[in-house]
Amino acid sequence: MLALITGASSGMGKDMAKYLSSLGWDLILVARRKERLEKLKEELQTKVDVIVMDLIDTKNVYALYEKVKNKNIDLLINNAGFGLFGKFTETNLDRELEMIDLNIKTYHILTKLFLKDFYKRDYGYILNVCSSAGFLVGPNLATYYATKNYITKLTLAIYEELRHQKSHVVISALCPGPVNTEFTKVAQGRFTIKGLDSEYVSKYGINKLFQKKLIIVPGIAMKLGLFFSRFAPYKLLLRISYNIQYRKVNVNKSDKL
Repeated sequence: MLALITGASSGMGKDMAKYLSSLGWDLILVARRKERLEKLKEELQTKVDVIVMDLIDTKNVYALYEKVKNKNIDLLINNAGFGLFGKFTETNLDRELEMIDLNIKTYHILTKLFLKDFYKRDYGYILNVCSSAGFLVGPNLATYYATKNYITKLTLAIYEELRHQKSHVVISALCPGPVNTEFTKVAQGRFTIKGLDSEYVSKYGINKLFQKKLIIVPGIAMKLGLFFSRFAPYKLLLRISYNIQYRKVNVNKSDKL
């Protein structure tokens, strides 16, 4: 069995690689940081190929597919991505466009290309690492939430198409809340609630994928939060979300003073 993982050099991508290797999966690991990938490769128990590539560049995304399309990949994990805290009027446009390229276009392209192959042979797994943000709106983290809404809804739509086509291909959306990774450092903010352990979320997500679970939400608190958010007025949710995101940004600013 062979899995391809993007964003594999740290966080959940790294932990997913470790877990899958412990289950006997061979791996193709993709990320920008060669040293980290090589170090991870040495720690794993199974055959591992490393591909150093920046997937913000759409040309590289197509090149990645061409490089691996004949390797009979069984599992695609779209995990690469980042966020950016701040008011929409103040955040850097170029950085936001890079986020859209990575969080949306890379996921979309790889999902599309690998799904077509999986569909033809009527077998394969796709795990899109989304977020609980995919069901919410996020003032002060607006673009990130919007990208996760796109991928979450895309994954759900593809699932239903496959169900009607009676396909055996499995696609799932992993939608955690805060997870203890490098996300907040890159996004220039900080979560104000305790994040889940990355190793736990990674194992939980993969196990639920293999159980053919569509929406995977680790942690009882986030499950309850998403459930009750269905019944709250939209403007109330916006106010609550704004206050949460505002504290994230300002906690980080106070640390820099």
